[in-house]
Amino acid sequence: MSDPTPTPRLAVAGAGAFGRNHLRVIRDSSRATLAAVFDTDPARAEAAAQEFGCTAARSLDELASLADAAIVAVPTTAHHPVAAHLLEAGLDVLVEKPITVTTEEARDLCSIAARRARILQVGHLERFNPAVLAMRQVLTRPLFFEIHRLSVFTPRSLDVDVVADLMIHDLDILLSITGTMPEEVRAAGIPILSRKADIASVRLAFPGGVVANLTASRASTERVRKLRLFQPGQYVSVDYARQDCVAIGVDENRQVKVQPVPVEKREPLAVQFDAFLDSISTRQTPAVDGIA
Repeated sequence: MSDPTPTPRLAVAGAGAFGRNHLRVIRDSSRATLAAVFDTDPARAEAAAQEFGCTAARSLDELASLADAAIVAVPTTAHHPVAAHLLEAGLDVLVEKPITVTTEEARDLCSIAARRARILQVGHLERFNPAVLAMRQVLTRPLFFEIHRLSVFTPRSLDVDVVADLMIHDLDILLSITGTMPEEVRAAGIPILSRKADIASVRLAFPGGVVANLTASRASTERVRKLRLFQPGQYVSVDYARQDCVAIGVDENRQVKVQPVPVEKREPLAVQFDAFLDSISTRQTPAVDGIA
């Protein structure tokens, strides 16, 4: 692999639904060149390569030889071996969430990235949702959270349960806000349409009396992506999907005041990709690294 160029060459490992989204974002970016795609299904890789205008690599080694950085969008169980291979080959890597199946695998990727002086970013997409970025501007002292993430069932990501598949987004946002780990965890989940939990409810208690209730389901008839938080004098509602943020409180006359929070709408995947490119260029640790 050659040294990173001013316009980095990007590749994608995995040509499934989400891999194709990454291919589209890279292709449409003026800050990077889409170089290659690899998939264990050569026909799928070739079809994606033709659609997005890049090379269909026949192996991870070939993929690494064609790129300066890569996005790993393969099944979760393959995150560790694929990301490790690419990091060892000298590429900067953005790996989809969850980073790995186990904590030990995640630590290993962080260790490899540090040893090889490579950028390792994790695709916690909602961190880059413009509505979440807007919400952070009105945070004071959040005390209570209600978070719901419901999806219609699809035969995707069934190698992990609904917590690792869906709720992980909200757990990541929550922990980034609180800046600490919970003192108490109560959780329940059951399988409905797969062999792993398809619906889960979690209650977290944090130091200082902060409480969060989270519900996630991939066996719903509707798609819901909402976060509500309560802080002294104010209730803030975020709709991830609509990229809306509203702050509700009372005015000096004790009348309810609904105040939309300005949101600069943009595709979160593109915002995340720009952040990855920033880290590649500056060599600064990503805000969403393997530890965050």
